[in-house]
Formats: sequence, structure tokens, C-alpha cells
Amino acid sequence: MSKIDHGGLMERPPTPDEIDSAAHAATAIAVAMELDGGLRITGENGSPVRIAPAVGHLIIELLGHVASGNMVTLVPVGTMLTTQQAADMLNVSRPHLTKLLKEGEIDFEEVGKHRRVPLDALMAYRDRKRRRREDVLDDLARLGQEFDQG
Repeated sequence: MSKIDHGGLMERPPTPDEIDSAAHAATAIAVAMELDGGLRITGENGSPVRIAPAVGHLIIELLGHVASGNMVTLVPVGTMLTTQQAADMLNVSRPHLTKLLKEGEIDFEEVGKHRRVPLDALMAYRDRKRRRREDVLDDLARLGQEFDQG
């Protein structure tokens, strides 16, 4: 039996074989859930185990990211992130993230001399930023239509 690499896809992109495997598994799980209203698998002693639909959808979403070739990190809600981890999740530099913290754009806590960013505060910032971007794009589309009509 091969050793399980728990760091794996948190530290590197998936291989072509892993991408293919994730795509097939996501499809199989989605079909099984559609048929059974949940996911049923066999437990270690051979008895059936039912996975609730919400958990099944989470598994499908995770597999979808892997199937798209993305690195994946699972972060429990309530997690406190270092500034580097938060910057990595936003795909920005640590100095830029620090600027956002100082400007009050993202809530944080001081832990000794270090800043820690609650995951929910980081996700709230990301959602606000996405909504602002969508609003600007909607305004641009509206202005373009007005210009075309005028």
C-alpha cells in the first residue's frame, strides 16, 4: 500500500492523473447523489455509510477544483490566518495585505507583535471586493448601452 501524502495538493498543482481522477469521481458522486438523494459508501466493516447531501456537494466542489487543475487548501471556518496565508488566499503580496489591514479594509487581531486575520473577515473583504467589481461592470455595461442608443 502506498503512503498517503497529506500535504499533496495544498503544496502543488494536481498531476494530469489526479485531475482526471477528480473529474471522474465528481461525476460519479453527483450521479450517485442524484439517484439516492445522498451518497452511500461502504464503511470499513462492510456496513453502509450514508453521506448527507450537503457533505456530498462539498466533496463534489472540492473535486471540481482539483479537476480544474487548482491547488486546494481546506481551512476550517473560524481559523486565524497569518498575514502571509491571508495574502496568499487573496493572491496579493504580504505588504499589500498589510496596507489593507492598516486602512481598516480587513479586520484583524494583534497576537503579540503579529497580526492574525480571521478567515471570515478575509472572506467578507473578498465578497465586498467582488460585489464592487460586479457593480462597476454593470455600470459600464449600462453606460455602453446608453452610448450605443444615444
